[in-house]
Amino acid sequence: MDEALLRRLTPSVLTVLVRRGADFAAAEDAVQDALVEAVRVWPADPPRDAKGWLVTVAWRKFLDATRSDTARRRREDRNEEEPAPGPTPAVDDTLQLYFLCAHPSLTPSSAVALTLRAVGGLTTRQIAQAYLVPEATMAQRISRAKRTVSGVRFDQPGDVATVLRVLYLVFNEGYSGDVDLAAEAIRLTRQLAAVIDHPEVAGLLALMLLHHARRASRTAPDGGLVPLAEQDRTRWDTAAIAEGVRILQTALARDRLGEFQAQAAIAALHADAPTAEETDWVQIVEWYDELARLTDSPVVRLNRAVAVGEADGPRAGLAALAAIEDSLPRHTAAAAYLHERDGDPTTAARLYAEAAHKAPNLAERDYLTRQAARLNSRTRH
Repeated sequence: MDEALLRRLTPSVLTVLVRRGADFAAAEDAVQDALVEAVRVWPADPPRDAKGWLVTVAWRKFLDATRSDTARRRREDRNEEEPAPGPTPAVDDTLQLYFLCAHPSLTPSSAVALTLRAVGGLTTRQIAQAYLVPEATMAQRISRAKRTVSGVRFDQPGDVATVLRVLYLVFNEGYSGDVDLAAEAIRLTRQLAAVIDHPEVAGLLALMLLHHARRASRTAPDGGLVPLAEQDRTRWDTAAIAEGVRILQTALARDRLGEFQAQAAIAALHADAPTAEETDWVQIVEWYDELARLTDSPVVRLNRAVAVGEADGPRAGLAALAAIEDSLPRHTAAAAYLHERDGDPTTAARLYAEAAHKAPNLAERDYLTRQAARLNSRTRH
């Protein structure tokens, strides 16, 4: 069973059902039922036209789910429009579906959450982690979004800013290694950049390329996490870095700075350093100042504190970190790192162990556990 194919076809099938008049929530349910049926049937009897098969089955599932006296009459009308057997045109509707999910009737945060769940294929837990909220809160937000768009005709696409936010979060989940969506997010952002002349679209594409260029060096052969300072820079994709820097420079020249351009500038400074020791941390702190001004994000302030620790020394970094809420994800890990650099291995080991228990994924937890064990071993000897 080709799960990647199913994931790639899902947005197109969902778009077909929505265009044919199905409300979003019912269409999503029907598509999910069709995917389950595909998992059951395809291994023994794979279809010649995978998309056409999914469209047909999903449409029938939708019709079956709307049985009632009124719904049955509507079904008879729609049944005449059921796609005829035969090949279905290979049209990629994914980016269009991103815009449709960013519907004006939804708040931007709800539109992002709905799109991540319905189109991006992320779980409610993953979306909640991206938003720094409890999973139950995110589940309620997604349910409300589905109710809001239920019965709404998707003829008013949402705005670019919301779509960019969705693509950014999908890329981040793919980059984490939990879900392999990073390349798909880059592909869609390229499509968007080809049709929309906007510096933040270019900034996001540059950011993705610069981060993705380092992907091969982010994990060790055993799957362990390799932090930026320890990565083998000869394994970085220099062509992707050059493209990202070129796109970023063009966007910055337009003097319409946005958060994705600022993030890309930070990534470019990391990519430009031949070694970790030669990183221009002073400039990185300046870009974090710009980013904090644009976003007022606690995550940005956390990353800035670490950069301050590199530029001005660990004591300065710890002072900046003290002004940030310590419940923020990765706050404890940042504190552990800065305490270690400040020559306090005992405190650092304790904080690394605490951070390991809070880690959002297995690779990060294993890395932090090894850091704690390394320092504990050193202090015992």
